[in-house]
Amino acid sequence: MTIKLYCMGESGNAYKAALPLELSGLEWEPVFVDFFNGETRGAEFRANVNDMGEVPALVDGDFRMSQSGTIQKYITEKTGMFGGKNSDEDYAILRWVLWDNHKFSSQAGMTRFLINFLPEDKRPTEVIGFFQARLKSAYDILNRHLAERDWIVGDAITHADFSCCGYLFFPEPFGFERTEWPNIDRWMSNIEKMPGWKHPYDLMPRKKADRRQ
Repeated sequence: MTIKLYCMGESGNAYKAALPLELSGLEWEPVFVDFFNGETRGAEFRANVNDMGEVPALVDGDFRMSQSGTIQKYITEKTGMFGGKNSDEDYAILRWVLWDNHKFSSQAGMTRFLINFLPEDKRPTEVIGFFQARLKSAYDILNRHLAERDWIVGDAITHADFSCCGYLFFPEPFGFERTEWPNIDRWMSNIEKMPGWKHPYDLMPRKKADRRQ
């Protein structure tokens, strides 16, 4: 049975689930969710897909699950891929996934949304500046960690990498320039070289309307 991932191309959180699905070799298909026109807030979506009203959401037969980190765990349990080689690595992966969710992607996603998907006259300049300052601290933490590493945990790509790269491949400006962070840049190149890697806009469907209106 084909796994369905409810997602949209603009979502970095959905990319954290879509990319390991694609690289795992599992049979899956993306199902477009029209977030910008309120689909996730609708009663049908919340009753039949995800009661939390978010993407990504995975449906595999009778099994339904949301939250990218939990979906990642499900992929590992089905394939044995992208987890740690031992319990120490598993805890390290979880540590980075939680760090990303709280300190990194949450702020990157919000900053990117405020700058690129709101009308210019509604963008809260001070809030954007606050988030960008916090993000610089996060970039520095990740860049330092990767100084002598190809991957965040261990010697192969794991869900720690999928989580932390979630928003970094998007082209819309939000204050991240990968060339300013050489270790992050090298790490992102490692991800891009993975067989089957795809950019989020090539991996997940999206509407190409102007989101700034």
